[in-house]
Amino acid sequence: MASTNTKAVAETQEKKFDWHQIKSLLPIISFVAIVAIFAILTRGALITPRNITLIISGGFTLMIATVGVYMIMSMGCLDFSQGSMMGLSCAVVCFLSQYNPILAIVGGMATGALIGLINAIFHVKGQVQSFVVTMCMMFLLRGVIAYITTASPVYAASYLTALATNTPLLIGIVVAVLVIAYLVLHFTALGSNLKAIGASETGARFAGINVQRTKIIIYVVAGAITGFAALINAIRIGSVTSQAGNMLETQILIALVLGGMPINGGARSRFSSVVTGVLSYLVLQRGLVMLGFTTEIQQLILGIVFVIMVAVFSERAANQVIK
Repeated sequence: MASTNTKAVAETQEKKFDWHQIKSLLPIISFVAIVAIFAILTRGALITPRNITLIISGGFTLMIATVGVYMIMSMGCLDFSQGSMMGLSCAVVCFLSQYNPILAIVGGMATGALIGLINAIFHVKGQVQSFVVTMCMMFLLRGVIAYITTASPVYAASYLTALATNTPLLIGIVVAVLVIAYLVLHFTALGSNLKAIGASETGARFAGINVQRTKIIIYVVAGAITGFAALINAIRIGSVTSQAGNMLETQILIALVLGGMPINGGARSRFSSVVTGVLSYLVLQRGLVMLGFTTEIQQLILGIVFVIMVAVFSERAANQVIK
């Protein structure tokens, strides 16, 4: 009887292991499938050099901003203020670019870092759930952006927008951000602490990790990364209106879930979710546009895909809630 039970447990564990192996490959399989499907539906137009360039160039800002949110979600938290944070940081970049390029870069990153710090203080010190704090911040910042752009858009300096055609430079910047983030998350104490908090805050405290300080640092760093992404956005767009950064947080969330990240984040998160997820989202979005779908239908399809991927990648066994 004992041997039978042992065998049954072993078979069950093997099945779970196999399922996790399959889940780990699903983001790549999904990406390949999305590319193949839209390549067929567009009769190869999707994979022409021109469209590939458009897909890549359209994802610079999203790729960088997603890195910061990945760090936050790895702790089991959320940030819905990313879009508004992007808009305000971009306005600061555009305004300061009229005076000095270094000042513009520092100003944009400082703006994002400050907003991240405020979010962290309310979440960590005030014990308010992250999605509540950041959603309130989203509405607050959206009002600020609408106010400062009431008379006219905020324009970036011409030397900044001239860089928009320098695709190799922008690709190099994105790759540099990804490499630095990967090294920090995998080879520093901050990265280890972040994963430990995502696995269990209580366990992290018992392990001697200063959970509050780590959370504050991550929110500030993520804000600074979004502020830097605002620089890239200013280069590409050249101005800021009241709609700047609108829906960015939704795009980031969909991209990360497409990349295989559980909606509740946590220690099982993998950095590859950033790259595969953003690329999948960009191809999916471009494909829908090329097929002539209206904005409403595009949102409907993206919503359906989002729900399906959330169901597939959610970690039910972990029973983890968003902090």
